[in-house]
Amino acid sequence: MKKLVRLFCVVALSLPALSAFSQKYKTVEDTAGLNKEYVKVTNSIVELNAKLEIAQNDLPGYQSKAKKADQDATEAANSSSNQASKVDGGDVSDARTAKKRAGKAYHEAKDARSANKKVNDQEDKITRYKLDIRKKQQRLEALDVMRAAIQAKMAVGTVPQI
Repeated sequence: MKKLVRLFCVVALSLPALSAFSQKYKTVEDTAGLNKEYVKVTNSIVELNAKLEIAQNDLPGYQSKAKKADQDATEAANSSSNQASKVDGGDVSDARTAKKRAGKAYHEAKDARSANKKVNDQEDKITRYKLDIRKKQQRLEALDVMRAAIQAKMAVGTVPQI
């Protein structure tokens, strides 16, 4: 039991130190690499924001097309249903017309499903862009912390010792 408590204490005390050791840029010599990655991440965020804006602007168009396709599918299904009810007491030409309208209703339903899938795909794309932007911003914040740590080391190193 004593060993377990000691192990727990060692692990608990060493966890805060791990973040300092995991820091990629630690010294003044690493500043160039840090600045290079900072610019790269910043450019990536700008690019993702542009893609997000485009995707958000395209979404209403996809939604209106899906709504129109749903309406067309509903109208075709109603027409097919009406024609099918006439077939019961009608002749062969009524049956052919009912079959054509049923085929049209089927194709309209497929188009509506496809349009709704495009809307869902666009919404997923927007969600992915937002998540990627959030990750890049977190990396930017981590780089800011590293930059501040390097600047603090430089400031401590330049203070004259008494």
